[in-house]
Amino acid sequence: MADTQAAAPPARRHDTREAVLFGGVYGSVLACSMVAALTQYGHTSRDSRRYDAAWLLVTALASALAHGYAHYIAERTPHRRGDALRTLADEWPLVAAVVPTVVLLAGAGWGWWPANGVEYAAFALNISLLFTLGLVTARWSHRPWLTAVTIGAVDAMLGVVVVVANAVIK
Repeated sequence: MADTQAAAPPARRHDTREAVLFGGVYGSVLACSMVAALTQYGHTSRDSRRYDAAWLLVTALASALAHGYAHYIAERTPHRRGDALRTLADEWPLVAAVVPTVVLLAGAGWGWWPANGVEYAAFALNISLLFTLGLVTARWSHRPWLTAVTIGAVDAMLGVVVVVANAVIK
């Protein structure tokens, strides 16, 4: 007699491009939000910029861990040894997306450039990253150039919303 129980489907692995887009967008928006929150009260000393860089990196790592853990427990399939670590490792694009902003803030803290006003460079950097991620991902999917530019612009608008919200809240 044939076995009527179907084997559990293997856990869905995220495509690398999908992970880069998701993690990149999430990380860039996170970086914009953290820079806005950390500079809200006008602390622009070199010490505060090093502090900001450290907090941004800690927040990105915590977000990646939380997101990876959520994926791991949400999959209702049996897990093999090492699946948890692989799931967490899949979150590298989120952390990688905040590294340029961490370097920008840390560089201001180390005196490589002025600490005052570096948040505007961080906003511009992350909005550019968001646009580029949207554009490149759309082109990877063989979308027409106009569509790809539109998707990039929509992604960039996520960063612009954070910047505008920061300006309104201040």
